[in-house]
Amino acid sequence: MKVAVITMHSVYNYGTQLQALATQEKLKGYFGDIEFIDYKRSDTYGKGLRKLYSKGNPVRYMAFLPTYCKWNKVFKGFQKKYLNLSKKEYLSEDDFKDFEDKYDLYFTGSDQVWNSGWNKGILAPYYLSFVKDKPKYAYSASFGTDSIPDNEIKEIKEYLKEYKKITVREDTGLKILNEQLDIKNAERILDPTLVMPKEFWNKYKKQSKIKEKYILVYNLNNNPDFDNYAKKLEEKTGIKVYRFCTRYDQVRKFGKSLLIPDVLDFITLISNAEYVFTDSFHATAFSINMHVHPICIYPEKYSNRLSDFLKLVCCEEECKVKDYNDFSTVSKVIDYDKVDKILENERKKVDKFLSTIKEKL
Repeated sequence: MKVAVITMHSVYNYGTQLQALATQEKLKGYFGDIEFIDYKRSDTYGKGLRKLYSKGNPVRYMAFLPTYCKWNKVFKGFQKKYLNLSKKEYLSEDDFKDFEDKYDLYFTGSDQVWNSGWNKGILAPYYLSFVKDKPKYAYSASFGTDSIPDNEIKEIKEYLKEYKKITVREDTGLKILNEQLDIKNAERILDPTLVMPKEFWNKYKKQSKIKEKYILVYNLNNNPDFDNYAKKLEEKTGIKVYRFCTRYDQVRKFGKSLLIPDVLDFITLISNAEYVFTDSFHATAFSINMHVHPICIYPEKYSNRLSDFLKLVCCEEECKVKDYNDFSTVSKVIDYDKVDKILENERKKVDKFLSTIKEKL
């Protein structure tokens, strides 16, 4: 059986790459031959990506080039080694006009494939608009927000009515489907990185090069208050802060810099940390999965990803920082036995979802 998946694998982001790997390996266990449709959003590669970060400023453009070159090496290298991508690249919706329908089954997801704010509009390929008369399913897809604009409801509804079954990553996504799109049979399931247990990710860990205890900082949103908190965190705990720098310009921020590590180092660095201070969903998810205490600042936009997950595993009180003067999470204890039981029950839902699809086929 040949199965196609469309997701945001081309985004140069550590969580994105690892969710693609997790999706591939989970689906492979049920359907065998898995291939990602190599669709790239215009601002995730080449000139579009450089323009996104330079914002038309030639100085910013030159400053971004070293990061861009390293990103190409790190993320493209990971994709080439670990992800099974289609031979053809799809760089626009027009490229799908001659799409070769050689697959038995299609999946959308995971990640924020249906976040029209992030995607700067509705991107029809993420709704498998180019697929006709073949089974379509959504695997832990995300809207990334708690509601969709009224003017998008009709179009999205048309796309989603062709899906055999929809599963989404957040409770807020389920609410959108139920209340705004009138889709009542959808389910909420885990993010693919959480579907795969700790033992799976341990196989991809590298040997740690850091010999001392450390707090790992992984920050997606620029915020001086976040950086000041990291400094105070080191002072209060006596544990050295290491900063996972996703760009070269972050080297000036507080903490010992880890400059654009390899994708699998994301797993290693999180799993060996004492704490992970972050505003990232995937850094939080990996921390909890690997039994490392995350200290979480909710970002201003799209924070429901974090809050929904921490509520699911009953860890919001232990992990959420209420404000930049709150250091109480450091002294709180996470009940990982309870967390593991919750995640194991959630994984059974995913297995049931996939088993049902396989039986129908």
